[in-house]
Amino acid sequence: MRLSRAALLLGAALLPLAATAKTAPRAPARPATPAIKPIAFTERTLANGLRVYAIRDTSTPNVSVQVWYDVGSKDDPAGRSGFAHMFEHLMFKATRNLVSEQMDRLTEDVGGNNNASTNDDYTEYHETIPANHLERLLFAEADRMAALVVEPKSFASERDVVKEELRQNTNARPYGKLFSQYFPAISYTRHPYARGTIGSLDNLQSAQIDDVRAFHATYYRPDNAVLVVSGNFDPAKLNGWVDQYFAKIKRPTTPIPRVTVAEPERTKPTRYVVHEANTPLPAVLISYPIPADNHPDGPALSVLNAVLSQGESSRLYESLVYRDQIAQSAETYLDSKQGPGNLAAIAIIASGKTAEQGEAALRREIARVRTKPVTAAELAEAKNEILTSALRARETAEGKGRTIAASVIIDRDPRAADRQLAAIARVTAADVQRVAAKYLRDQRAATIHYLPEDKSAAAPQNDRIEVADTVVTKPLVAPGKVEIVTPASEAERIAPPAAGPAIAASAPVTNEFTLANGLRVVVVEKHDLPLLTALLTAQGGGATDPADRAGVGNLTADLMTKGTKTRSATQIAREIETLGGSISSDASFDGSSVDVTVKADQAAPALAILADVARNPVFAPEEVERARAQTIDGVQVAIKNPSQLAALVAARAALGDLPYGHPLSGTPTSLKAITATDVRATYHQTWQPAKTTLVLVGDVTLPAARALAERNFADWKPNPIIVRSGNTRASYPKPRVIVVDMPGAGQAGVVVARPGIARSDAQYYPAAVANTILGGGFSSRLNQEIRIKRGLAYGAGSSVQAGRLPGTISGRTSTKNPSAPETVSIILAEMKRLGAEPVTPAELETRKAVLVGNFGRATETTEGIAGTVGGYVVQGLPLSELGAYTARVSAVDPAAVQAAAAKLLDPAAASIVVVGDAKLFLPELRKTYPDAEVIPADALKLDRAALK
Repeated sequence: MRLSRAALLLGAALLPLAATAKTAPRAPARPATPAIKPIAFTERTLANGLRVYAIRDTSTPNVSVQVWYDVGSKDDPAGRSGFAHMFEHLMFKATRNLVSEQMDRLTEDVGGNNNASTNDDYTEYHETIPANHLERLLFAEADRMAALVVEPKSFASERDVVKEELRQNTNARPYGKLFSQYFPAISYTRHPYARGTIGSLDNLQSAQIDDVRAFHATYYRPDNAVLVVSGNFDPAKLNGWVDQYFAKIKRPTTPIPRVTVAEPERTKPTRYVVHEANTPLPAVLISYPIPADNHPDGPALSVLNAVLSQGESSRLYESLVYRDQIAQSAETYLDSKQGPGNLAAIAIIASGKTAEQGEAALRREIARVRTKPVTAAELAEAKNEILTSALRARETAEGKGRTIAASVIIDRDPRAADRQLAAIARVTAADVQRVAAKYLRDQRAATIHYLPEDKSAAAPQNDRIEVADTVVTKPLVAPGKVEIVTPASEAERIAPPAAGPAIAASAPVTNEFTLANGLRVVVVEKHDLPLLTALLTAQGGGATDPADRAGVGNLTADLMTKGTKTRSATQIAREIETLGGSISSDASFDGSSVDVTVKADQAAPALAILADVARNPVFAPEEVERARAQTIDGVQVAIKNPSQLAALVAARAALGDLPYGHPLSGTPTSLKAITATDVRATYHQTWQPAKTTLVLVGDVTLPAARALAERNFADWKPNPIIVRSGNTRASYPKPRVIVVDMPGAGQAGVVVARPGIARSDAQYYPAAVANTILGGGFSSRLNQEIRIKRGLAYGAGSSVQAGRLPGTISGRTSTKNPSAPETVSIILAEMKRLGAEPVTPAELETRKAVLVGNFGRATETTEGIAGTVGGYVVQGLPLSELGAYTARVSAVDPAAVQAAAAKLLDPAAASIVVVGDAKLFLPELRKTYPDAEVIPADALKLDRAALK
């Protein structure tokens, strides 16, 4: 389902980073307070070896159930790379007592969620459900541990799904191969960590069903598992249910195979150069070996990692991204494991710069941290950032549970996370320099230059990067006779137990007041952790961008943290990060925002910085140029992804020149046209006290919130305003069928989109429910038809973009190129069917539960609550809607769904967009759509509704 390593790296490396300002001296940082309160838990081990951890929290109506198995991709058998990950998919199929996909019925259908991930060292399965469903999930987890059914049909289907996942995340996504294949391969010569978690198409195809059964029998056993339950439960009942469902699972007598391979010390540097298709900007990755996560040097390495790349005052960001503008993004990734790990330094190179320049800059910063101690301010800042991040990770029941489970599996100690935090507090500048000098030596480096494809080259361009022949893997040996589990007959099947009495959930309780200048202040008190999120949001975003200045609202928001009348961009980042927090700015089509999250005891200095950023931005010309270049590079990365480009094209096709039709981030052409005058005009139009709301969520009282607001905003005067609005008078364009030809694309992005409604429309709630039936969640109709039944994609879904103005309603997926026409027909058929026939009451109730559950989880954290409240504000909704949300969803009936679907999902009004390698699907698509327009990707014009 998820690949931890690839997801973490791609999420970091591909996000466009904003720019900052002049280097300034660091202010002294307050030392990290030593204590995050340790997670309170109970633990016991059953006679069969299952380790059980329980974390009780009666403040939530939910409970998280997690089962982590001590088996990951390092344990993949010889010739079967990707096996642990493929097996993760099969665990959602049938068991002796559960039909295929019933895990989703037990979670999604009651307002919960579930997922899983495969790591080098573990495979974990997690669910968050209303607390009254705890017993049902314990029953289900025990049944799939003890009695998984592996049969040919589901095996073949999920193997196809994993192939699509590989095509989507590795082949089609820019830099996918770099992170999921090449990074591990260059980092090891003997250890099986060298193999990518998702494996290879050849290995996946060669897997046999008997291998899968043997793998389950070998590793999916109670003495190789950890059960963590976190949230609202009765301890006595929990113990009884664990004994009832798990204690009877037999402990095999055969030993569990363990990887004991030692990775030899790298004493000579290695270097590789590869050219890959679909690479918008060069990239450099340097990998250095580090010891296991539980090594005594681990805490110092964590601090080193934070000094180098955590936040916009980090060394790599300041030097490579901000000052020298060599890189579009630069960071380090601390990839620590049970066994030998890596610290990778990564840079996506800026336009006009070279990989050689990027590598030289990375090496200069690494040499500097080896040869000179970090400052006291840097040290304290890094510790504060780590501390705040740890607090944020513990805001939810699931987060607490993950912390304990990972500690047990990775470090063999449930208290490891708390002990590491205590050790981090003791790290000195000398420790940081010592570990940098020890582990980040040039002779220990493995380097990749990952470059755009050179189509003019006649000879092979790539150095060979493959898993070394010396990597040690072992064939899977079945543990004796493997039982082939078959589904129980209808008469013998044991049904999951009934749910218990429901625990009432409550929406966030808001209190608000208005300052004399018109600034609105909304306060939500949440005192379970010492955290505070402050969000300042203003009406006016991308929807008001002039036609030839698409992206000016987003660029203006980005620039607000890049310098004020009294602080440079660097000073802003340093001061906030010294507090252990981070500051970010953002724009939607409806509004702009700036937010900070800090430990609650840092509220006063954090709010002072937030106010300065909102009230006094200067938009210096050099900052505008820097941010423009960064944004253009980010856009270039995005439009090389077939799925992302398909979404942008579909918005233009469905909405044309209407306010939500253009790309929110702009295009290279529109961004080059934006001037500093445009930015200032956008700021003055948007950021007025009477149009702005301050949202404070967390460990703060109403009187304290009032004092913070008065101190920082009471004297804010209105700016001179230039009235400007988007083109609301344009009409919707006629539907089109558009093919964007991207030769060599690893997958096709498919979107079917049509005009929708505003958030304030009376049909919003029926439309939201209809959308959830169509494509909201794993059990939605599109995902059932495209992924589960046919294995055509890793996933498929739909969305309703309902803002202050009407947006799009769309269905979408990513699939191998030849399957694109088939997925188009499925999306259209399901859109039409929903308006043509009534939904059953049973399906309706489960889909409504998905909406209600998603809303509840979105408001679990301080940031989530602030974001939800801020969204309601800029959409012009009364905050009473927060409390009414569940009732409004519950009131939707089958007739309302069908009526909304008939009007708003009618595919006759929809445009069809396919982005991919057209030669592989266009002939088939034209059998149905002979007039399909074909636009070469290089000739696409997102600046105009015509697109060409």
